[in-house]
Amino acid sequence: MSNTMESKVEQKLQVDSREITFTDEKNLLEVIRKAGIEVPTFCYRPNLSTYGACRMCVVEIDGMGVQTSCTVKPQAGMKVSVNTEKTRKIRKMTVELLLAAHDRDCTICAKSENCDLQSLAKKLGVRDVRFPSKYGPGEHHVDIDNDNPSVVRDPGKCILCGACVRVCREIQGTECLSFVNRGSDAEVMPAYNKGLDEVDCTYCGQCTAVCPTGALRIKSDVEKVWNRIMDPKKKVVVQIAPAVRVAAGEAFGLPLGTNTLGLITASLRKIGFDAVFDTSFSADLTIMEEGTELIERLKTGENLPLFTSCCPAWVRFLEQRHPEFLKNLSSCKSPQQMFGSVAKKVLIEEFNVNKPEEEQIKKEDIVIVSIMPCTAKKAECGKEEFITDGQQDVDFVLTTQELIRMINEAGVDFKHIEPEHLDSPFAIFTGAGVIFGSTGGVAEAALRTAYEIITGKKIENVAITEARGLNTVKELTINIDGQDVKVAIVNTLSQASALLERVKKGEAEYHMVEIMACPGGCLGGAGQPPSYKDREIKEKRMKGLYDSDVNNPLHKSHDNPEIIRLYDKWLEKPSSHIAHELLHTHYKNRKRILGEIINLSSAAEGEKVTDVQVCVGNNCLAKGSYGAIDALTKLIKENGLENNVNIRATFCMEACSKGPSVVIDEEHIDGVTPEKIKAIFKEKILSKYAKS
Repeated sequence: MSNTMESKVEQKLQVDSREITFTDEKNLLEVIRKAGIEVPTFCYRPNLSTYGACRMCVVEIDGMGVQTSCTVKPQAGMKVSVNTEKTRKIRKMTVELLLAAHDRDCTICAKSENCDLQSLAKKLGVRDVRFPSKYGPGEHHVDIDNDNPSVVRDPGKCILCGACVRVCREIQGTECLSFVNRGSDAEVMPAYNKGLDEVDCTYCGQCTAVCPTGALRIKSDVEKVWNRIMDPKKKVVVQIAPAVRVAAGEAFGLPLGTNTLGLITASLRKIGFDAVFDTSFSADLTIMEEGTELIERLKTGENLPLFTSCCPAWVRFLEQRHPEFLKNLSSCKSPQQMFGSVAKKVLIEEFNVNKPEEEQIKKEDIVIVSIMPCTAKKAECGKEEFITDGQQDVDFVLTTQELIRMINEAGVDFKHIEPEHLDSPFAIFTGAGVIFGSTGGVAEAALRTAYEIITGKKIENVAITEARGLNTVKELTINIDGQDVKVAIVNTLSQASALLERVKKGEAEYHMVEIMACPGGCLGGAGQPPSYKDREIKEKRMKGLYDSDVNNPLHKSHDNPEIIRLYDKWLEKPSSHIAHELLHTHYKNRKRILGEIINLSSAAEGEKVTDVQVCVGNNCLAKGSYGAIDALTKLIKENGLENNVNIRATFCMEACSKGPSVVIDEEHIDGVTPEKIKAIFKEKILSKYAKS
């Protein structure tokens, strides 16, 4: 590491007549920001590829004129001016043009006061828009895509920054969104104008996290929850996920990473919730079940590696994209869903103790609300697997952002409210449950318990530091009773996909793999206050979680006395029959994209018409099916066969590992890359018409 640091050569350039030192910054924008000078951007995201489309980061460089600073490499001796007459005019013009094409119902927009377009218009002093507006007052020329359970897509507020397209492609590897059309007709949308719930969206919500406007936003359940709170017949119970406590305070001016669990608990009671619990308790419960599952698989050697199942976006990704690995996925429900199952069984008895029959609460009147850092949890709670006797185990999910909104709506002085304790039962949790909120936390918690149960000895140091940090892939080996247990820890789905390919090819071998969809794990979830612009935000949140572990007298899930009591009274023992009924689930291969076949050409029907179907499901798409369609279309045109060949796009041929897949007159052909399409066209199509 030291050699790498020493190899960095310090160089100098000038920004607004100030001498600035730089080393290996990837572009001039990073150098300028490092110097404490803010340059506005819409499309730039430090962890994504450079797009350079919004033109907001323009600067003037001596000898080079006006340039986008995000696309220019810093060079020694450069003289850069950030705010000049030209750059200010360009920025203001850009904002005006965007506003002219924007649905400007800002006062009722979910992103109002958190919108980059609104903020920059104010900073740049844009008070009038000189160009004709695309919308009249109250007009909305496009339909809002509202069927996805986690994300709302409003094309009328899109400024074509491309951040959502890049995060979906580069961070998650799913490519659910892309640009279509050109020029003034350009749009961002799912494949073939499908709804966002019709493509294989994992509901991770990272597109909403990077969207600078209200074009992509979290689907809100705030009003539904308020309605339940106001209903005197309902007993509204809430659980708080570990990562929420170290992020909520950011909205109220508290230092990054501050543990605000006591403040959140007090605020929720002020809002009107009847009982407040911590999901860290059910995270401990998860470890009891998942740890037992890991121990059993280590003994038998079957279905290894064990994949964790806490992250619903990862589970959906596996069901859609890699169903061959479903047998490796832990059968444990996520902590959220475990809490829902247990709460509706246990709390009904606790609430009705010593109450006359006419005052007793019915099961259907208990409402379970989760506060999560995650948008995918909204979809998870509605899955058919988590509905018991016609009722969802968890009724509603609010994100950290929605919690902040409710606190503000209720007029709670969050920063100065007196902290309060959680309700009983389930009031005790361990540090192992809290660190679930960070990438590596689930694996670390599971290893702590597995080590002590297998060896019968106390683990010397509960802090397994190799599992910690924000790196997208971490590997570690821990010796448990003479066996080297190999563990991989992954965050982001693009890295998960790469790891699965290595496992499939036999290039990597593990006993346990923890996977979280969001960068940094739950602490970087899309439901949290945004953290994509500054790595330090995630680092501070992570520190807050590990500090909570240190400060907790209990560090191992199997030492939690409330968990021991729960098993003694209700669940018998880990992996018992009743535990499986309440705490475990099953998975299935889920169709990747819904909908009909789409015609891409219009040859007449007849004996001499060749029918070609090309799979554009996301696996085939990622491997080049769009390129194959383009190449095939050109070959058909070049050979004058437009009236002889029908090309159609279809959405899954169930041969994902062999794609791109094509069917030509009912003959299925795999591995049809753009490079191979010419030979296939010649053999399967052109030869047919050359003979005639």
